[in-house]
Amino acid sequence: MTMSLENPEVKKSKSVAVIVAHPDDETLWAGGTILFHPQWNWTVISLSRAKDTDRSPKFFKALQLYGAQGGMGDLDDGPEQNPLPDEEVENQVLALLPVQHYDLVITHHPNGEYTRHLRHEEVSRAVIRLWQQNRIDMAELWVFAYEDGLKSYPPEAVPEATIYHVLDKDIWQRKYEMMTDTYGLKADSWEATTTPLAESFWRFNNREEALQWLNNLPSEL
Repeated sequence: MTMSLENPEVKKSKSVAVIVAHPDDETLWAGGTILFHPQWNWTVISLSRAKDTDRSPKFFKALQLYGAQGGMGDLDDGPEQNPLPDEEVENQVLALLPVQHYDLVITHHPNGEYTRHLRHEEVSRAVIRLWQQNRIDMAELWVFAYEDGLKSYPPEAVPEATIYHVLDKDIWQRKYEMMTDTYGLKADSWEATTTPLAESFWRFNNREEALQWLNNLPSEL
């Protein structure tokens, strides 16, 4: 059953981590959720672009505006999208994520949000494996729920996902301004024109359930 972010259960104060592949992923796929919950204690980590002199400072400016803490890694993010060893991605997550209990962790979908970006997929699968191995202490996992019809249209939130929330106009506007003003993306850029009007997530309260779901997903390869 789809749950809205208006539900009192998700309005309580929580310790929440957002684990993404790139700076701006946190805003594009979950920025409305972050803005909707200023009472949550947010930690946001990006696994790439730490040495990017353009995007790195913009990421930390975004975190400041969100009232979040966080950090960046520097996984290879070349256009070739060469696969990375599982251990390398997992170690980068563990190096960046403060060791504590998280009420909730939010990350990419194992098949990504659009067709396709290997780093998104690798990050998601690493987080699910680390939860299964009890190397991340979390009570709940949300993975982004978007699809693009195999590139036939911009990514859209999946209405059938566990959590589906149409953003209030002012929340969406603030999210859009994070993309265009904070990250400096042009209004006609793919990211700005894609900025979803709704956000959705698949929700898991059990690590075994999440791992089984991962193992049963059809491959996008």
